Amino acid sequence: MHSWRSLPRFLMVSITGFFLALGLHACQPASTSQAPVTPAEPAVTTPQPAAPTASPLPPETAAIAASAGPRGLFDPPRGDVRFLVISDLNDVYGSTHYPPEVDKGMKLIPFWKPDMVLCSGDMVAGQDPTLTDERLRAMWNAFDDHVAAPLRQANLPYGFTIGNHDASAALGVTGKFLFQRERNVAAEYWKDPAHNPGVQFVDRFEFPFYYTFEFQDIFFLVWDGSSHHIPPDKLAWVEKALSSEQAQKAKMRILLGHLPLYAVAIGRNEPSEVMENADQLRAMLEKYRVHTYISGHHHAYYPAHRGNLQLLHMGILGAGPRPLVDGTPPRKALTVVDVKFNSPELTTYTTYDIQTLQLIEYKELPRFLTGHNGIVMRRDVPWSELTAEEKATCINKLGSQRCTA
Repeated sequence: MHSWRSLPRFLMVSITGFFLALGLHACQPASTSQAPVTPAEPAVTTPQPAAPTASPLPPETAAIAASAGPRGLFDPPRGDVRFLVISDLNDVYGSTHYPPEVDKGMKLIPFWKPDMVLCSGDMVAGQDPTLTDERLRAMWNAFDDHVAAPLRQANLPYGFTIGNHDASAALGVTGKFLFQRERNVAAEYWKDPAHNPGVQFVDRFEFPFYYTFEFQDIFFLVWDGSSHHIPPDKLAWVEKALSSEQAQKAKMRILLGHLPLYAVAIGRNEPSEVMENADQLRAMLEKYRVHTYISGHHHAYYPAHRGNLQLLHMGILGAGPRPLVDGTPPRKALTVVDVKFNSPELTTYTTYDIQTLQLIEYKELPRFLTGHNGIVMRRDVPWSELTAEEKATCINKLGSQRCTA
């Protein structure tokens, strides 16, 4: 794989801008301890003018960045590795079009200059048994037009996980997949060499549902969190992959899955909307020093931690943003994750309300959330700093077992 950063800077930006404009016109040294981190927000969170670049941004990108206000779009300090993380792109069932925020986010890629784009699922609008195979393929073709093809043209790797609207793993009473046709079409799309996501695979196992890849000394594992259940044989593969020498000698380990471990949003605060046996799964991930679990599905941004695991609940670009369980109003959002290997926090999140382009600050979000299956603390709030009243609030609602660090 040839990195777009191997090109001279002026040529890189020019080529990237041209293809992104053309393709989109229509439409945290290795962490040896996983103790809960209490990272501060970015040192500068008030939007500042972007640093001058050697070459101008593509016109569409520059115009969108300028629309953020008189100081322009905030450009966070770069880490050693930068990811742009997106999620839940789809519109209504069966749609072959995308909400404008999807195209807006894609057009801003040259501004942030990520090393890779990550997606926590729901790239198309399936999970409807009435959709024909023809319609399913048309939906994936539309995704290719709006997202995948421009990323390939920019030579940007794309790490993703399958969501319930892409190819749900829900089972019927007979134990078979209810949406087998959708899983077939999704696999067909992703196994086509023309749709190579550009990642450096370690183990394709059951790609695109279960696979591992590596990027700049970071080990990624993708599991099929398109339903709440992962079969025992697949969990055995997860443990084998995470315990491997390649995974353990990496500087960081990240998991991608669609459903989160713990509930954070209204309308998703139900057992079937989170991974079953969340505490047991978290214990396994902690055992193998997974740093971050990136998830989608709840349509609500909440940067959290529980135990020794960082939990990035992604906001959405597509239809249907949801309030957090405490009633915090919904916003469409995307997140820039900067990894700095020598920092105690390892990662820094810069999250934008995609509609206003203003930053979503930690202080705007609740200090903790109490979904039905357990508490999660905001990323910068350690358990030790919760007040006695806050802890009592959780215990009164959920019981002591679900209100622990």
